[in-house]
Amino acid sequence: MVLKNRQKAKRGIPAGLWILCPSCKATVYRKEVEERLNVCPECDWHFYLSARDRIRSLLDPNSFEEWFSELRSCDAIGFVDRMPYPERLKKEQEKTGLTEAAVVGKGYIRGRPVVFGVTDFAFMAGSMGSVVGEKLTAAIEEATRLRLPLIIVSGSGGGARMQEGILSLMQMAKVSAALARYDQANGLYISVLTNPTMGGAAASFATLGDIILAEPRALIGFAGQRTIWATVRLELPEGFQTSEFLLQHGFIDRIVHRKDLRTELARLIDYCGK
Repeated sequence: MVLKNRQKAKRGIPAGLWILCPSCKATVYRKEVEERLNVCPECDWHFYLSARDRIRSLLDPNSFEEWFSELRSCDAIGFVDRMPYPERLKKEQEKTGLTEAAVVGKGYIRGRPVVFGVTDFAFMAGSMGSVVGEKLTAAIEEATRLRLPLIIVSGSGGGARMQEGILSLMQMAKVSAALARYDQANGLYISVLTNPTMGGAAASFATLGDIILAEPRALIGFAGQRTIWATVRLELPEGFQTSEFLLQHGFIDRIVHRKDLRTELARLIDYCGK
């Protein structure tokens, strides 16, 4: 009698197996998306890819040597919004497994040695704090010293980091100056723009490449559409600040699908004789 009255537990679909594509609105199998380097199988929308996954997708296996991982941000101006800045940094580090929004080091792309940097949107929107600027600058200086090609993958949508005030804004000039010295030493800098690349990153290192590549339909620009409307009440053209619009107007050199990016980078290094 007890067995008859016992209700069987309903079998449901485990959470997280399916995700919604923000572009085509299709519900797609997460594992299939991950196997395609976080690209939608229905419409080729490029989902977010973490800094560590970028490294795995672009560099030869186990070839990456991380540099300057000991650097940490300090609370120079005692900034507090909803929480003190040190507490926010700790939460971001726990959430992402990163110490900061930039990861830099040396690695190999199909056997070719490169200095490699990447910014990660998941860590405070990839914003440029003093440590992000210092890491990128130090990596550029090492690329100059070692006479190696430089590749920076930008995933920064947060611009300068307001929690560090002028120390954050200074990083734009500091990184740009290091790139100028690298250029004078005849270095090859390939910049890869991903969704999103905005604000201080777009106004400095991200758009200073000898060759500028972008992923399809990436959002690239300085101020976003809503910010522009709020300040100057200007309606932007269709597709403004997308990779395709910028390619059409000569702002970038090529749009490259994520699955082809590693091969394209190796080809460009060879073509430029580096």
